[in-house]
Amino acid sequence: MDGDRKLAVVLSEEQRQRLEFITRNGSSKAKRILHARILLLADAEHPQGRYKDAQIATILGIHLNTVARARRKFVRQGEQAAVERKARATPPTPPKLDGHAEATLVAICCSPAPAGHARWTLSLLADELVERKVVATICRETVRSTLKKMNCNPGESNATASPRRTRPALSRGWKRCSTSTPSRPARMSR
Repeated sequence: MDGDRKLAVVLSEEQRQRLEFITRNGSSKAKRILHARILLLADAEHPQGRYKDAQIATILGIHLNTVARARRKFVRQGEQAAVERKARATPPTPPKLDGHAEATLVAICCSPAPAGHARWTLSLLADELVERKVVATICRETVRSTLKKMNCNPGESNATASPRRTRPALSRGWKRCSTSTPSRPARMSR
C-alpha cells in the first residue's frame, strides 16, 4: 500500500525505550499501554520486522482502524499525541453552584427552617435558592451532592456548616472483657 509507506512509524532508540517503559511499568492507563504497544509493533525498524496493521490488530485483539488511527496520529502529530489522550479544555457541563452559591446554600442551611417545617429539606433548599435568584433552576440531587461535599447535614436538629463531631466507635459500656463475660465450663474428655 502506498499510503502505508507514507505513514510508516520509525522510532528512535529513545522513543522505543520510552514506549517499552510504558508497556512494562504497570502503572500506566490501559489505553496508553495499548497505543504504546501498537507503535512498538508498527515500528519499521522492529527487530522481527514491521508488523502490518492486520497482524497488529490480531495480536492485540483490537480493530484494524484503531491501529491505523494510532499510527497516523504518531506520524502526523508525534509520539505524545499518539500515546496520550487529548486533555479536555472544559468540563462537560459547568458546575451549577459556584463558590458564592455554595456559601449562600450554607447560610440558608444555618438559618431557621421556614414556618410550618421542623427542618430544611432538600426540596425546600432548592426552592429557596431559586426564590433568592441564586440560580434559575436546580434539582434536589445537586443540592444534596453539594451539601455532602461540604459535610453539612440540613436534616440535623442543630444544622450548622461546621463538620459533625463523630462519636468513638465503641463506648466504654459496650467493650467486653474477660471478666464481664461468663466463661463456659471446660468439657471433660473421657
